[in-house]
Amino acid sequence: MPEDGALPASALAGAASRPLGFYLHVPYCATRCGYCDFNTYTATELRGSGGVLASRDNYADTLTDEVRLARKVLGDDPRPVRTVFVGGGTPTLLAAGDLVRMLAAVRDEFGLADDAEITTEANPESVDEAYLAELREGGFNRVSFGMQSARQHVLKVLDRTHTPGRPEACVAEARAAGFDHVNLDLIYGTPGETDDDWRATLDAAIGAGPDHVSAYALIVEEGTQLARRIRRGEVPMTDDDVHADRYLIADEVLGRAGFSWYEVSNWATTEAGRCLHNELYWRGADWWGAGPGAHSHAGGVRWWNVKHPGAYAAALAAGRSPGAGREVLSEEDRRVERILLELRLVEGCPLSLLKEAGLAAARKARDEGLLEVAPYAAGRAVLTLRGRLLADAVVRELVD
Repeated sequence: MPEDGALPASALAGAASRPLGFYLHVPYCATRCGYCDFNTYTATELRGSGGVLASRDNYADTLTDEVRLARKVLGDDPRPVRTVFVGGGTPTLLAAGDLVRMLAAVRDEFGLADDAEITTEANPESVDEAYLAELREGGFNRVSFGMQSARQHVLKVLDRTHTPGRPEACVAEARAAGFDHVNLDLIYGTPGETDDDWRATLDAAIGAGPDHVSAYALIVEEGTQLARRIRRGEVPMTDDDVHADRYLIADEVLGRAGFSWYEVSNWATTEAGRCLHNELYWRGADWWGAGPGAHSHAGGVRWWNVKHPGAYAAALAAGRSPGAGREVLSEEDRRVERILLELRLVEGCPLSLLKEAGLAAARKARDEGLLEVAPYAAGRAVLTLRGRLLADAVVRELVD
């Protein structure tokens, strides 16, 4: 990465036809969840490793510096920002006013589309009615709460500290504050979770009244506390067959409640309830990721920031880009990525992306009930329910 963050001309070629989004990463957490391998830090982990530069007290100012850098790098790009997503970590460990100031920096430098989607993730224990009202007044219109499970023993295995019932109460508080769109994030397949536990979680989530639910299979990442506990035999390893069963339960229960899948792990009650920011990722649009470890993409150029908050802040304070590296994707790279990502969507991916071997694999997958017949005939490969269970395997065959 050049010190000024300059991009090759190819990155913005044809940019006017692509939406532009911003991801704002807040790397702070009160405690570390045992399954998490995201780029996050507790106060203890940061103590003495970056000084004031790594402080969350002035983080909004530091991130604003990168938003201003983005304006310089993108030059006279006229696109207003279509989506802003504040993720973490736990963004709501910052004061609500800090999140509003970060959003204001994007608005001031780029402008926001009239129908811009503005989301923040939130820990249920780190917000209240006043906090949510301040976010809504400051321009946020979507909030995503980390619920994970409605069962205390499941939350304990995940090292989640919120009280069962609190995420559901947060949905009501967000609605009262004026949020039109509310998501609940769920995790299934945690060691010790039963089918009944999972059904209870789904029922609690649906009963809370969100218009969006994300449900993810628990992935045990190497280096996490959960991986170490499994290795020591303290909790059992996760099971792929259990994951498949839980997914089928989720699709059936959510479907019966009026939620429709639009991406393998995401369901919404209406098209307006879909997460537009994530759709930018899945459809290969442009986004700038600001914050330690954040990744960005523009026109086939991908880059990423240094991970440590201290190093990130030091680079910006010195007037340098915090970028750690970048790559320019080849046409073949972009073709493969489109298949990988678009096949996960309810609309599927165009068959025109497939080569001869991929088309043969698509015909085989259709015959095996993994791809829909009618959309296939209409020129798109669309996963069936069974195909969603085997999505990774199907994709591997289609990219040849």
